[in-house]
Amino acid sequence: MIRCLATMIAVATTVCAVVSPSLGEPFYKGKTVRILTSESGSGYDATARLVARHLPAHIDGGLTAVVQTMPGATIKIPLYLSTVVRGDSTVIGAINNAVAFAPLLGVPQADFDPTTFNWLGSPSTEVGLVLVWHTVPVYTIEDARNRELIMGVGNGSSSATFYGRLLNEVLGVKFRLLQGYAGMAQAFLAMERGETEGFPSTLWNSLKSTKAEWLAEKKVRMLVQYGRNPAPDLPDVPVARDLVRSDEDRMLLDAAVAPLDMGRPFTMPPGADPENVRVMRTAIMATFTDPAFVEEAEKLHFDVDKTPKSGDDLLAIVRRVYAAPEVVRTRLQNLYKQN
Repeated sequence: MIRCLATMIAVATTVCAVVSPSLGEPFYKGKTVRILTSESGSGYDATARLVARHLPAHIDGGLTAVVQTMPGATIKIPLYLSTVVRGDSTVIGAINNAVAFAPLLGVPQADFDPTTFNWLGSPSTEVGLVLVWHTVPVYTIEDARNRELIMGVGNGSSSATFYGRLLNEVLGVKFRLLQGYAGMAQAFLAMERGETEGFPSTLWNSLKSTKAEWLAEKKVRMLVQYGRNPAPDLPDVPVARDLVRSDEDRMLLDAAVAPLDMGRPFTMPPGADPENVRVMRTAIMATFTDPAFVEEAEKLHFDVDKTPKSGDDLLAIVRRVYAAPEVVRTRLQNLYKQN
């Protein structure tokens, strides 16, 4: 009986060796992983290239990471991930944080389900700011409720326009959104020239890196900050969530600022092998906390959170917004459709 059992174990071991000759061989060893971004030179692109430089050190067996730009609408990458490369473990998307909520808002062509994506993590969260030029006699939200403020924004579907409408609705402020500026740089120039009085949606990370002289010279006033978590280095700037007047408005605000909580998210396509996803999640989180990564990020004036968002954290954010009460989802859609 014992001899028979020993023979069976030996046979089973031999069969396993035949069936799985590469057992223990790292999947990513020798492979090239593509990290997709939608706009060369953008913050997302810079973050993707930073990750590409440091990620290979945290993959067993190593790999080659290359950044590939897919110019055009930011929606192209999630569509590509969910269709063309679905199930491919060698493709990562560094996607725009708002794109995850495009299907909910009714964005044309947003034919994908973000809850099926294999979210990997995000090195940081973002905090939005309302800026007012220093010569404008508006100092508080209460002032902005009593005096119209001219805000330069992009087109009707731009993030600055969306957040300007949102704050008008939940805070009762009087932002007059002057559309037509090609981007934030043009809108900022309009403030300097006196064409406009403020800007409703800049990111604290971006402001510190691109307009450090404004901060040093007190050229702008930060009227309010918004995001799920306030910036710890802006203790004197009021938080929008504390100023809303009803629970429903607070739920609307929380859902609307979810993209800021996503930060600069990385994801793998739906259907990717679960073990490969696990390996990549572990590697990317190790990358975000790698001292060499953090040091280089600081040189690029990019803040990395002490506790970066994990893939599970990102999925939880997405699920929370899609599970919001119908009245909140309808109000979100209406804000977006006011083009």
